[in-house]
Amino acid sequence: MLDLSIPELHKALEREGYICDLEQAVTIYLALKLGKPLLVEGAPGVGKTEVGKVLSRVLQTGLIRLQCYEGLDENKALYEWNYQRQLLKIQVLKETGCAAVDETSLFGPEYLLERPLLKAIRADRRVVLLIDECDKVDEPFEAFLFELLSDFQVSIPELGTLTARQIPVVVLTSNGERELSDGLRRRCVYLYLDYPGVEKEVRILQARVPEAGEKLIRQIALVTGYLRSQAELKKRPSIAESLDWARALVALNAHCLTEENLHFTLNMLLKNQEDQDLVRSKIGLAALLNSCRENETGPQEAGRREACRAAGGCRRA
Repeated sequence: MLDLSIPELHKALEREGYICDLEQAVTIYLALKLGKPLLVEGAPGVGKTEVGKVLSRVLQTGLIRLQCYEGLDENKALYEWNYQRQLLKIQVLKETGCAAVDETSLFGPEYLLERPLLKAIRADRRVVLLIDECDKVDEPFEAFLFELLSDFQVSIPELGTLTARQIPVVVLTSNGERELSDGLRRRCVYLYLDYPGVEKEVRILQARVPEAGEKLIRQIALVTGYLRSQAELKKRPSIAESLDWARALVALNAHCLTEENLHFTLNMLLKNQEDQDLVRSKIGLAALLNSCRENETGPQEAGRREACRAAGGCRRA
C-alpha cells in the first residue's frame, strides 16, 4: 500500500473519513515515500492523532500508540524485564535443588516485556507508530527518541543490539506546549493543521455524522467557526467537539438550531463554564443563531449574494 499515488492516497484518506486538502495529502505522501517520520503540529482537537489512526487503516496495518506524558522514561516507552516471572523462575530453581541460578538464563527474550517503541520496531510487518503529544516529554527523552528514530535500533545490555525487522511508519503529534528540538524537527516531514474553514468542516460533519442532515450540519459549522473567531474564549471548540455537538443534536431529534436546543447543548461545544457564560451574556444565543443564517444556504447561494452586492444589488423579476 506504500506505492499509492498522491490522488490515490488523497481519495483513500477521505474514503476512511479523514477530510483533508491536497496540500496535506502531498505532505503525508512525501513522509511515506521518503520513509521519514511525520511531525504533525497544531492546536488540540484539529485532527492530529487521527492522522496516525487513519493511516493504519489506509495502509491496512496495525497501529501502535505511545501516549506521551511528563515523566515518561525509556522503561515505560521501550522495554521492561518481567520481574515477577524472573522471581518465579528463581523460586522454582531453588525448590528443585539448584545450588546457583544462572543469571543469563533470566534475561532471555521470553522475559522481555516490549513497550510501544520496541514493539513497533520488532513487529514482523510494517506498522504505524503513533507517538502522541511528544511535546510533553522532557528534553533527555526527546533526544533518546530522535536517535531511535534515526537508526531504528536499540541496545539492550543483556541481549545486545536489536534492529528493526520492518521500519514503521512514524507519526508524531505536538500541541506546541514546548518547543521541540531542531534535531527532532530535522528528522521529520512537517505538517501543520489549523482549525478548518466552514466548508471543510461541513465536509467533515457530512462524512462523520451524515444523519444530522445538510441544514443542521451547515448551521453547526457556521456557529462553530464564529465561536472560534472569538479571541475572548479560553478554549476554542475543536473538531471533536463539533462532532459531539452534532451527535447530541441528532440524539435530540433536532433538524435545525434553535435557541432552546442551543441552550441545552452549548456545553457539548464549549467545555469551559466561563466561555459558556461569555457566549450567553456578551454574544447572546439569539445573536449567535442570527450570525449563521445569512450563509446557511450554502456556498453557491453565498456566492450569488456576493455577486449581487458587487453589482449594486439584485434586480427583482
